[in-house]
Amino acid sequence: MGDTATARAASGGLTATEHRLANGLRVVLSEDHLTPVAAVCLWYDVGSRHEVKGRTGLAHLFEHLMFQGSAQVKGNGHFELVQGAGGSLNGTTSFERTNYFETMPAHQLELALWLEADRMGTLLTALDDESMENQRDVVKNERRQRYDNVPYGTAFEKLTALAYPEGHPYHHTPIGSMADLDAATLEDAREFFRTYYAPNNAVLSVVGDIDPEQTLAWIEKYFGSIPGHEGKRPPRDGSLPDTIGSEVREVVREEVPARALMAAYRLPEDGTRAADAADVALTVLGGGESSRLYNRLVRRDRSAVAAGFGLLRLAGAPSLGWLDVKASGDVEIPAIETAVDEELARFAAEGPTAEEMERAQAQLEREWLDRLGTVAGRADELCRYAVLFGDPQLALSAVGRVLDVTAEEVRQAAAERLRPDNRAVLVYEPLTAEDADQTDTATGEEAAASE
Repeated sequence: MGDTATARAASGGLTATEHRLANGLRVVLSEDHLTPVAAVCLWYDVGSRHEVKGRTGLAHLFEHLMFQGSAQVKGNGHFELVQGAGGSLNGTTSFERTNYFETMPAHQLELALWLEADRMGTLLTALDDESMENQRDVVKNERRQRYDNVPYGTAFEKLTALAYPEGHPYHHTPIGSMADLDAATLEDAREFFRTYYAPNNAVLSVVGDIDPEQTLAWIEKYFGSIPGHEGKRPPRDGSLPDTIGSEVREVVREEVPARALMAAYRLPEDGTRAADAADVALTVLGGGESSRLYNRLVRRDRSAVAAGFGLLRLAGAPSLGWLDVKASGDVEIPAIETAVDEELARFAAEGPTAEEMERAQAQLEREWLDRLGTVAGRADELCRYAVLFGDPQLALSAVGRVLDVTAEEVRQAAAERLRPDNRAVLVYEPLTAEDADQTDTATGEEAAASE
């Protein structure tokens, strides 16, 4: 097999073994015989940060193309075979990776491995103009349904563009632009596959009711003959100063049900103790209905109907602290913003109480254990830590690192980063009757000009 294997004790009795095939494919196995199911997760080290200007959205488009058939699996066959065997499957694209995953009855594990290997090794034999056009239209429709034609749908895209400067690899989101999706060619897709979809650019994890020796034999049988590829280009540097330096702001007037205040704060990179401290801070401030911002804005002031704060963890660039507040009735955004700033300033000065620390860390611990407690969640986390940090074992000790953070570290994270000069702000204002009249007039003038 040409592999090395290590096994280390992990938190909560969970363990994982690591192996490497001769072609560079990294394999992580974790036995769990509680239920007769097995999860297969395959992470490719490619995401939207690897894209170049003019070809945004290519990583996400290619995720869809991976379900269009391969040498021995035609058309929609991947879905049909997995679901026909009682399994579930999907794929997703982010800034930093593309992943594919199946959860199968344990006795159908070999099928999932064969399917993933077939498309890793032979997708180009089935990739043609018809499949390219089919999935291009699917992705464009997804963009319309999830971004362009829903209330607040473009918020993530707009805030990302504000938080990361022009030219930064995280400036654009994985969905890509309509113009770039239209511009992508079949040869672009083929070159993308040849560059990134190679075994030495991937991590395969298998978790659940498995026989490790048999599983490794199947993996060697189906993946071992796929050649590696050395032509991968590293992602552009995503490093930035710790803070933005001054507030950036955009006001959006759209057909939305209520005013909204959204903001993105530049926070420490994932994989650091500072990121864990920031996670605890955001949980105290906006993690659920017991949080400070919810109690202040929704319960006490009744100026908002929803208020939350969350962390978008990123390894190759500063993470983002994501604030989302929906206004109540006719409440103006400046009143909400003043209250938010008061709470952030008080937290930066005083830090969390002992009760808040206990509650926030317990909440984060539960979320981590929920992920590790399912075979699919654990498979995904093992891949994540292998791809982004080089060590899948870190997934099994992440809970302990969050619980080890101190109240002073949490206060310090807020004081250093949750400041007005370190945020991108997006304000949504509903269209008024006057705005609607102006839009109708402009639309009519455009129609007349085109006739």
